[in-house]
Amino acid sequence: MCAFAIDVDQFTWVCGPEDDPEDLCLHGHVTVRVGETTLEEDGTVSATALYLLKTLTEDKVMSGSNIQMIPCCGHFMIANPDLSQVSIIGCDNGLDWSTEHEGDGVRITLPTGESQWVDLPSYRQQVLHFAEKVEGYYRSCQPKKIPEDEFERNGYLAFWNEWHRRYTQAALQDAVDTGREIGLEQRS
Repeated sequence: MCAFAIDVDQFTWVCGPEDDPEDLCLHGHVTVRVGETTLEEDGTVSATALYLLKTLTEDKVMSGSNIQMIPCCGHFMIANPDLSQVSIIGCDNGLDWSTEHEGDGVRITLPTGESQWVDLPSYRQQVLHFAEKVEGYYRSCQPKKIPEDEFERNGYLAFWNEWHRRYTQAALQDAVDTGREIGLEQRS
């Protein structure tokens, strides 16, 4: 059995499953398995995917704040000055766990205290698959209308800039680890 698995389905926008080019945040149903424990949560899966990509290089410790691994919502995105990173602010609801780097892997700790060590290549493959599935859904929809408001526009652009930078780094490392060739096309 795999020590960690995460998947997403039942994609929707805030107002429902109908395509909405003005809704920037994708929601869905997430199923995560850590060791013997399976958890399920509906949340903002676009934020979840970015948070997962961040955990490939950074620790993420449960904090009880408005940054959960599967956040209920993402009210707004705050871009850094060069639009290379984003902070997503939502509410206090959602499902959270810690992901901390240990040696050549990560330790995932659930709110119950249960923890599971996962080797980094296996963890990375699960994260990449999740991110690919989320981005694939975005690509299957109408192009998003970029907000006219500078704050909102910068947040959205920074979101995708950080996403693509982190995804590309992870995919390249995965290719090195597995000996596979990859083609990274220009992502939108």
